[in-house]
Amino acid sequence: MARAARNRGGVQRVEGKLRASVEKGDYYEAHQMYRTLFFRYMSQAKHAEARELMYNGALLFFSYNQQNSAADLSMLVLEVLEKSETKVEDEILESLAKLFSRMDQNSPERVAFVSRALKWSTGGSGKLGHPKLHQMLAVTLWKEQNYSESRYHFLHSSDGEGCAEMLVEYSASQGFRSEVDMFVAQAVLQFLCLKNKNGASVVFSTYTEKHPSIEKGPPFVQPLLNFIWFLLLAVDGGKLTVFTVLCEQYQPSLKRDPMYNEYLDRIGQLFFGVPPKQSPSYGGLLGNLLNSLMGSGEEDDTGEEAQEDSSPIELD
Repeated sequence: MARAARNRGGVQRVEGKLRASVEKGDYYEAHQMYRTLFFRYMSQAKHAEARELMYNGALLFFSYNQQNSAADLSMLVLEVLEKSETKVEDEILESLAKLFSRMDQNSPERVAFVSRALKWSTGGSGKLGHPKLHQMLAVTLWKEQNYSESRYHFLHSSDGEGCAEMLVEYSASQGFRSEVDMFVAQAVLQFLCLKNKNGASVVFSTYTEKHPSIEKGPPFVQPLLNFIWFLLLAVDGGKLTVFTVLCEQYQPSLKRDPMYNEYLDRIGQLFFGVPPKQSPSYGGLLGNLLNSLMGSGEEDDTGEEAQEDSSPIELD
């Protein structure tokens, strides 16, 4: 305990000197000193001190709008986490989400940071990232009105309700009134392709309840919403004949987006025992989108584990 206290006191003294340099406008010198201290701490295996110093330094540089220095120190925070094999904890995920929220929205460093952070959050594997981190990233992007990126992260979180509320705002601000049903239909179908039945149900019920242009249902005025409602019931029942008849009856609505039937092919495999096609029949853009959405996993798990077993969704 005494050693930890001494280390903390040492970090505080160093931070005081660095803060004074930044406040004087000596940004370059301060940045180089942070980097020097980072490598010194890492060589001494003082991982906690290195991470704390880089995190606080990044926030300090952000407060002075020194984006490049702040982004560099943010990446060093990730380097500590990777090299020290730090266990994933909510507090760390929250700190990463905070750094992300302070980064310039259009900077390439932000893209690199989020990709690396998500990879670390699932143990460096090829999985999709921790659902809680996805959720916090989604909320930040929602606040920035970056709805399509926000939707991507919500799809890989466990927050169907938040996703629905974002989609209501997205639809109301950027969609046509005639498309209110399409916003939620796409999300439900993609949640199901990610084997997340609960997320699909929650996003549908919340969206249809809260969207100002949707009259209370079911049944709904929009045929596509009725199809999605029936589909969610059919997924729970697992009867192939019901699924097949449903898709046939609602073909006029399903033709509104060429991806709907591609998603439904996959949903048929996952929930109704339909055998996969022998060879990929989808070419071009649709094929690329479908492959990136589906992944190769055939497990029947649902929920967070299943989300992590899937490949990323590319969203337009």
